[in-house]
Amino acid sequence: MAVNLFEELKVLGVDVDGGIRRINGNDGLYRKLLGTFVKTIKDKYVQPDFSSEECEQVIERAHTIKGASGNLSITPVFEAYTEILNHLRAGRIDMARQHIEQVIPVQEKIVQCIEQHMD
Repeated sequence: MAVNLFEELKVLGVDVDGGIRRINGNDGLYRKLLGTFVKTIKDKYVQPDFSSEECEQVIERAHTIKGASGNLSITPVFEAYTEILNHLRAGRIDMARQHIEQVIPVQEKIVQCIEQHMD
């Protein structure tokens, strides 16, 4: 028997139970919103090699990802983008880039997990 989506996400550090509680226990809606999260990650993807001229755009994208991950209790992504935004707003661009590089593999695993179960 295959492990289900929610169990796999828990292994990846996602607070599935907390996310479902945020939407009044509707796990079907949570599943649907996970699909929206995948779209957000793809639409607002942040590359670590951005230029300083792109900083405002990166802040906007990071803020969107932080919000989407926070609403769904995708804790590892939420915490990483909170740090990224703190660094960007303080002008610590190199530190932000390091955090982006660290979170990309994590968010990719979460996105892959969701996509595998959405078919």
